[in-house]
Amino acid sequence: MTAEPSQQAVRTVINEAVSIEREEAVGWLVLTRPGQINAINDQIRQGAPQGLRQLEADPQIRVIVIRGEGARGFCAGADIKERRGEETALQVRQRLEGSRWIGSLDGIAKPVIAAIHGYCMGGGLELALACDIRFAAPDAVFALPETGLGLIPGGGGTQRLSRVVAPGRALDMLLTGDRMSAQEAREIGLVSRLAGDSATLHAEVLAFAQRIAAKPPAASASVKRAARAALELDLKQGLDLELDLFALLAPSKDAREAAMAFAERREPRFTGE
Repeated sequence: MTAEPSQQAVRTVINEAVSIEREEAVGWLVLTRPGQINAINDQIRQGAPQGLRQLEADPQIRVIVIRGEGARGFCAGADIKERRGEETALQVRQRLEGSRWIGSLDGIAKPVIAAIHGYCMGGGLELALACDIRFAAPDAVFALPETGLGLIPGGGGTQRLSRVVAPGRALDMLLTGDRMSAQEAREIGLVSRLAGDSATLHAEVLAFAQRIAAKPPAASASVKRAARAALELDLKQGLDLELDLFALLAPSKDAREAAMAFAERREPRFTGE
């Protein structure tokens, strides 16, 4: 079971399936369908991008964390109880094109962390793959089981997984649909950090997020932009972007404050300027 957020967290309800919480400089996007293991329905598809936009626009928030409520898991994937009528291939394509909600994460400049416990399956894993960092509890279980249902992942799984782990490991997961433990996920780089215990996941992720939040926000946004661009650009273009971003940061107040704090042997006081 994951630990509850601290009493300092301020919650804003987006809809019945999504809320956001603010805990100093850390903003939490919370999936609130614990009885369904936070299975993805239209309220999550609509509410998650809305909550992300609010946290992105909040100048007090420097890091965003996504988590699922309840003891059973982060997100079990699409809600199979959400029935739709008969559709042609074209109708399915048009409907999904209009609701690429996981893609809303691609427009977030702030660092985004997935705090994963229990089941992280199908669309839940696709959501986690769209985050910058995946921090898992020891009880986390990962899978992309879609081929067993006669489908393929439709929320970015076929594209993002092989950008996070080696292509051969990605195809192994995609073709078999096998479940993977948190330790196995750590070994192949699917997650980068493991909590010591499921009950301490929230506290450990919060402390980790606060470490990142303490750094100059423009530097965090720029390094994220450059690192993500490396997946799309050739080396020359990537190096040019890196140099451009470095040059923009060099004269900033935060960069000067960092240098002064080092020279004066004190903690820096970053303002975001």
